Amino acid sequence: MRILLVEDHVELSHWVSKALRDAKLTVECAATGADADALLHTQDYALVILDLTLPKMDGLDVLRRLRARGGARGGTPVLILTARGGLEDRVQGLNLGADDYLPKPFELAELEARVKALLRRRSGNEALVHECGGLRFDTVSRMFTICGEALALTPREHAVLEALIARPGRALSKEKLFDEVFALADDVNLDAIELYIHRIRKKLEKFPDARAMIVTLRGIGYLMQQRPD
Repeated sequence: MRILLVEDHVELSHWVSKALRDAKLTVECAATGADADALLHTQDYALVILDLTLPKMDGLDVLRRLRARGGARGGTPVLILTARGGLEDRVQGLNLGADDYLPKPFELAELEARVKALLRRRSGNEALVHECGGLRFDTVSRMFTICGEALALTPREHAVLEALIARPGRALSKEKLFDEVFALADDVNLDAIELYIHRIRKKLEKFPDARAMIVTLRGIGYLMQQRPD
């Protein structure tokens, strides 16, 4: 799940992005409204965390321009995170299409809970637990278990498997998986997805009683489904 964090306070940006990465999320950062607007023109994100008081372009203008584009990108969920917590700013932000509003100062646990809720809503599946053939993903703890045991995954493996189990039976292209797993700054190419799929399959194979499997659909992508009897 790739998130865009738009925050010009360097220390706060570092703190929030580290916490989200520790929660197995891919985070990209923008320090100005203009940079955020440019990224939102060309990149797909699962969620935008948006400050309002930004250099070069106000956060409300970023939000207004995003919603005006329409389409899938224009509908990207937006969580406003700002010290401008007055009623007028809150009302204006929500009227412009913000999905949630969290004033500063804030508790990190609350931010993480709101982020997880918005991501569940975006995926079209608000279930707290996703399951497939003995494999379970708890969206609150963000932990995978298989046959009752914790499944050890690297952050990238975790991101790939989360994208698949959140959409069981639906194919995801290699390009879509790549966009959800890697940030723009990562020095990797598209073929890296095949490597992570291979590694995940090896880990699933260690649990013969589990029936979760990743299927390759040539020319289409990958999907997670339950292995037939």
